[in-house]
Amino acid sequence: MIWEQLLSFEDIKKDSYYAQHILWDIDPVKVMEPVMKQEGTKILCKDRIKGYVFYIETSGKKPELFLMMHKSNCFGETIAKVDEIPIDLLTEALEENKDKIKFGMCPINEKIKIWLKKELGLL
Repeated sequence: MIWEQLLSFEDIKKDSYYAQHILWDIDPVKVMEPVMKQEGTKILCKDRIKGYVFYIETSGKKPELFLMMHKSNCFGETIAKVDEIPIDLLTEALEENKDKIKFGMCPINEKIKIWLKKELGLL
């Protein structure tokens, strides 16, 4: 782990670099896919993903929102936790995306995107 402790949402809001490099349409499961896979006799490489991805962690006692940094060398690490988000938004996203949960990670939904964009000053 590079980061000794997670950043807060306030830390993320203070530095516009994060907001400018959020990958709003990347599902966290896409980030976790193998770099290469075989289809028949072909070996396919996935596109490089570089930026920040929000996801809901589902393996704890309650759902929590995190921000993952992903580099083009396929290294990813959770760097921030968003405690400020209303729990009902997380619960609704879990219900909406229950069939998309993999590795304890759930993608965010449109309501959470809107909430985050407002908080980050993008709307």
